[in-house]
Amino acid sequence: MAAKKAEKSAAKDTSNGARGGTHLGVNNGVKNGGKNGGKNGTNGSGMTGRPVSASRTEMVEVVLPQDANVLGNMLGGRVMHLVDIAGAIAAHRHARSHVVTASLDHVDFRNPIRVGELIVLQSSVNRVFHTSMEVGVKVFSESALTGERKHTTSAYLTFVAVDSEGHPRVAPPLILETADDRRRSKGALKRRSLRMAQRKSEV
Repeated sequence: MAAKKAEKSAAKDTSNGARGGTHLGVNNGVKNGGKNGGKNGTNGSGMTGRPVSASRTEMVEVVLPQDANVLGNMLGGRVMHLVDIAGAIAAHRHARSHVVTASLDHVDFRNPIRVGELIVLQSSVNRVFHTSMEVGVKVFSESALTGERKHTTSAYLTFVAVDSEGHPRVAPPLILETADDRRRSKGALKRRSLRMAQRKSEV
């Protein structure tokens, strides 16, 4: 039930999120977001915004034999499981509420992660729409001996903030602090538009 509510809420956010924008470095997903967004990062609901940096998360685990296939490479399903957890933690930190996964846009597997290496997952909120948030997750392998890191995976997930009963709730606006934050926010809006266009074509 919570997953269905989240999907519906994420879809409803399209109209609000497309109209909401950035103003003085504040991104929110309410109508007239550009007008209501202020220096203190509040939106029409009176919620105080939180900076992207507050959601940034890094998870590290060692890759063990049970995490890998017969070739000694970490299983893709195991990577996706950790991606979901890292993304959820970032969404939790921003919304300060329960969150549920609404969608996973795509996952790129660029390089394998070997048994004995470390898997490093970095996540942060890219954009807030209304009740939903896009979170970007970047995955690296790290040699435990040399410290060398390789970019292995990238993913974009959408989470919906919910209350204790599983009902969608408004998420705080996102304060964009850097040029990279603003670039990621614009990219999230484009991905949302493409995702909604695809859904319409499938109906």
